[in-house]
Amino acid sequence: MMSSRFAGTALRQLGPVVFASGPAARAAAEPAYALLAGASAAPAPAQTGVLLLRFSSVRSAGTLTAPVGVGGEEEGAKAGAAAKTAEGAAEQKAVVSYWGVPPSKVTKDDGSAWRWASFRPWETYQADLSIDLKKHHAPTTILDKVAFWTVKSLRWPTDVFFQRRYGCRAMMLETVAAVPGMVGGMLLHLKSLRRFEHSGGWIKGLLEEAENERMHLMTFMEVVQPRWYERALVMTVQGVFFNAYFLGYLLSPKFAHRVVGYLEEEAIHSYTEFLKEIDKGTIENVPAPAIALDYWRLPPGSTLRDVVMVIRADEAHHRDVNHFASDIHYQGRELRTAPAPLGYH
Repeated sequence: MMSSRFAGTALRQLGPVVFASGPAARAAAEPAYALLAGASAAPAPAQTGVLLLRFSSVRSAGTLTAPVGVGGEEEGAKAGAAAKTAEGAAEQKAVVSYWGVPPSKVTKDDGSAWRWASFRPWETYQADLSIDLKKHHAPTTILDKVAFWTVKSLRWPTDVFFQRRYGCRAMMLETVAAVPGMVGGMLLHLKSLRRFEHSGGWIKGLLEEAENERMHLMTFMEVVQPRWYERALVMTVQGVFFNAYFLGYLLSPKFAHRVVGYLEEEAIHSYTEFLKEIDKGTIENVPAPAIALDYWRLPPGSTLRDVVMVIRADEAHHRDVNHFASDIHYQGRELRTAPAPLGYH
């Protein structure tokens, strides 16, 4: 009876420390083990060490944090640093691999490492430079005329502000040109969710348009550095344009796509003037940025002129797609009834 009482006392003393580790924890546990040894046939000291080791193993597999005992600060610091390193590695792995699958190593055709995280080699393409750049959609309906003159009225303040600085002009316009595709794709996405129906590929097509326009901006950022007031202007114009286009798309997708079609026609004109300035020597024909070489699969030695050529071809394709989308709505059909053009770029 007395042995059982002593054993219970020993277990109560041992309880707070069995999940701890370090020299101080082992020293605190010795009286309890001695009490157990006097109460009954306790294990030998070597067995006691094994028992404590087993308790420590259970603790290390759990989520408790062991306190650092006196004299064990260095061990605790090392353990804490190792834990932080492991946690940081796990966090970084979660960032670079969203789906929990480690990303495979991506290389170019020549075997060199792929340096861009925003797009992959299979997302690159060669622009169709043979596309008709002079195609124009003549406004026929009242809605088309409103869209046409709305875009024409927006061109005047742009010409006054940028004058002949076509690099800054292109950079500024690309921050706005990437908005319609994202807004249209977002609204079609929500519409598809509400109606439980497919979109005919138009969601992906419009989002690809937005991403393509954003890549235009990322390219020009390597060539032209915007001034502080140009950055402020971008924030203002984008805020106004996003909300206006959002409301316009809700009211009339036909009108919204027609506006973008005419905006792309103006973009083609602006890039044509950009090329003229490069040919005259007013704008230096600097080497093409590395991101442009990889994104458009341009050959080594390409220049700014080559970049402007492929961007202008992109804008011509966006012009045709948006006019086509507007025509579908004009005919009383929704975008889902006509598949989006294949090979969007």
